[in-house]
Amino acid sequence: MSVSFEGVGQVCATFLGGGLQEGQVVKVTEPGTVGPCGAGDGFCGTALCCKDDACTVQVAGFVTVGYTGTPPAVGYASLCADGTGGVKVSAGGRSRLVADVDKTAKAVTILL
Repeated sequence: MSVSFEGVGQVCATFLGGGLQEGQVVKVTEPGTVGPCGAGDGFCGTALCCKDDACTVQVAGFVTVGYTGTPPAVGYASLCADGTGGVKVSAGGRSRLVADVDKTAKAVTILL
């Protein structure tokens, strides 16, 4: 049996922000603007659709992103940006609900 969290609780907002890749975690860099996260940064959401200098960012709901380092455990885990568009476990990160971990794909489904 397969469970899907896609679209559950999804809330999106459009921000300014060029040069972003769809699927990467992002942070607010200026009023109304998002940018890429550096390693250890907190993140506000995930870039869903980027065109020209605008980006739709998912800021709430379940989302699947890549991870590096130690796989997060299901349940609550402290996560921060890994600096490459994904997330990593970090004692100084924000607590997020981890609903699924795919160790083969190195992807984690979290609640923003």
